[in-house]
Amino acid sequence: MDRFIALADPTRRRIIEMLGEGALAAGEITARFSISAPAISQHLKVLREAGLVRVEVSGQRRIYRLDPEGLDAFDLWVKKVRGFWGSRLDILGQELAQADSHEGEKDE
Repeated sequence: MDRFIALADPTRRRIIEMLGEGALAAGEITARFSISAPAISQHLKVLREAGLVRVEVSGQRRIYRLDPEGLDAFDLWVKKVRGFWGSRLDILGQELAQADSHEGEKDE
């Protein structure tokens, strides 16, 4: 599943935020929501399939933590977009400044 689609759901975004503070057992995650355990399990499955979280089995507990590789993919995408738009916005700013200075010359 696409990482952006996975994070389109507010419950999954909240789970990611919680895991940003540290690893949690599935039961601890479920306890923080008012929805059913099976629903949380489905959200965790989506996050796992999107490569955003990892699960470790410890006895009967499933411990979830953020997957750094999945988060790195977001960082790369943001840097790419910033690079693309940053240079274009700089050019736009220069064009606007030139247009503004030419407008000032007409007024004189």
